[in-house]
Amino acid sequence: MGEIVHRTPHAMKGYLDDPEKTAETFKGGWFHSGDLGVMDEEGYVTIVDRKKDMINTGGVNVSSREVEETLYELDGVSEVAVIGTPDPYWIEAVTALVVTKAGSELREETVMKFCEERLSKFKIPKQIKIVPSLPKNPSGKILKRSLRED
Repeated sequence: MGEIVHRTPHAMKGYLDDPEKTAETFKGGWFHSGDLGVMDEEGYVTIVDRKKDMINTGGVNVSSREVEETLYELDGVSEVAVIGTPDPYWIEAVTALVVTKAGSELREETVMKFCEERLSKFKIPKQIKIVPSLPKNPSGKILKRSLRED
């Protein structure tokens, strides 16, 4: 897995009035997308996660998306956001915020047991919170940045 970078004559030249962001994103003429992906034997690229959504827990990178996809398999789960939260021992702790389906009586303990049965030990959330909703932008994308700030 690695960051997806590309170069094309049709790419934007940079960010308007933001030379810092432009320098951070364009290195050596290559656009650094911030997306992490894998390439298969035929050369097809699959996006795995966002670079900023990787969680560094105990010096090991955990894909938030992988944990989220696992949690979506659990009956009663409507929405999930997995983020890294500051932790004095682990650097970041894997934290899952779960919105349950209407009428579901899903509890944190059930979610934790489900994770323990399906994920490697270092990927299991240290904390699970059942929440009524997750913040979203106008197009419906979950605002993980906002969750990290809470």
